[in-house]
Amino acid sequence: MKILAAVLIGFLLTMSAYPAAAYVVAVTTSIPAQSVANDDDLDAALKAAIDDVLEHVVAFSPTFVSVESARAVGGRIYLLLIIGDDEGAATLKVLSESTKTTSF
Repeated sequence: MKILAAVLIGFLLTMSAYPAAAYVVAVTTSIPAQSVANDDDLDAALKAAIDDVLEHVVAFSPTFVSVESARAVGGRIYLLLIIGDDEGAATLKVLSESTKTTSF
């Protein structure tokens, strides 16, 4: 009887929960290293790569784009982008705060 009650309570809680509509994606893209001769070329190449990702990959209206890392490998510069909306930014903030306070 206790198991049935626990399953019923769990089912009711699951069915009454509303999922958060937060969007956060991590996207990897690259640009040719040969096309980057100076800072202005780098800025233009980064803007073009990010615009391409926002136009062709992301299906929501992002409010932030963060370049998490950039590495040069074999003649290309690989970029890791984190893209999200307002709710995604709030979720990332909560997750980073809980990671700072959690110790094992």
